[in-house]
Amino acid sequence: MPDVLNQKEVDALLEAMGGDEETLMDEKSEAPPLTGEVTLYDFKRPERVSKDQMRTFETIHEVFARNLGASLSGTIRHIIEVRLLSVEQLTYSEFIMSLPNPTCFYLLGCPPLEGEMVLEINPTIIFPVIDRMLGGKAHGNVPDRSLTEIEYRLVDSLLDKALVQLRETWNQILEIDFSVRERESNPLLMQIAAPNAPVVLVCFEVAMGDSTGMMNLCIPVTVVEPIMGEFATHTWYIHTHKKPVTADVKRSLQRTVGPADLQVQAFIAESSITVRDLLELKIGDIIVTEKQSGAEALLCVENLPKFRGLAGSYNGKRAFRITRVSEDEEVI
Repeated sequence: MPDVLNQKEVDALLEAMGGDEETLMDEKSEAPPLTGEVTLYDFKRPERVSKDQMRTFETIHEVFARNLGASLSGTIRHIIEVRLLSVEQLTYSEFIMSLPNPTCFYLLGCPPLEGEMVLEINPTIIFPVIDRMLGGKAHGNVPDRSLTEIEYRLVDSLLDKALVQLRETWNQILEIDFSVRERESNPLLMQIAAPNAPVVLVCFEVAMGDSTGMMNLCIPVTVVEPIMGEFATHTWYIHTHKKPVTADVKRSLQRTVGPADLQVQAFIAESSITVRDLLELKIGDIIVTEKQSGAEALLCVENLPKFRGLAGSYNGKRAFRITRVSEDEEVI
């Protein structure tokens, strides 16, 4: 049998192959259409957290925002509002590239979980808060620079209160001992995860008077992956529907909470002096403020502004007469 095909055999082979191809095409055309819904998937942004789990993230951090706003307002004696803006999934590199430079960037340890989280506070709000803590009016341009060591100490005192609220909120899921491990002004120098690693970004808006800024909590998915089952809606629940308060409940609360002691402070006025003047102060010196002598003073209950009134005396003792409820945005 010859090893080389002649022309007639080659033509017969090609004709047979062409027929088979037509048969395959006919079989494909007769295949039933695919059913079901097609979902786009971006391999650069893998979504590893379900919608139910994202809703749980949103719910617990709404509670954190409310508690943090109340805590900070009592600390600096000015109304601070913290509002949850969004909870979304993205990559760590996208989070880093969205931040200003310099900024206030904290690396948080979260034992017993392995790894770190990130808490970032924008300079547009942190500088006005520092100005207010130092006796200023929290107005003016935001400087384009990193925080000094003294400014960091002031921010650290506020961050301690934020971590307390974060621990209490996350206790619903797991008892986590949040703590500051590092701080940095340049976010590009902090690489706690691979650039394409998925993270959950919780965005807050912080407002104090006319000043507003962003605060971001970045949670790598690999850090919370061991406890992701706890974020399911069927295992974690917040009482969103409050039962009506009956008269018996009110009386019970009054009996239980009524005897509790509360610290009440009256603030007559505030002013600022130089360090030189402070060192030269002596008994008998008078500090003049911009407040009129008959102006209302501020009454705080547990460091929270509650009432306005007039300070005076009654039966030989210092007293305070309440004239009205304190309004938001009012200062001493």
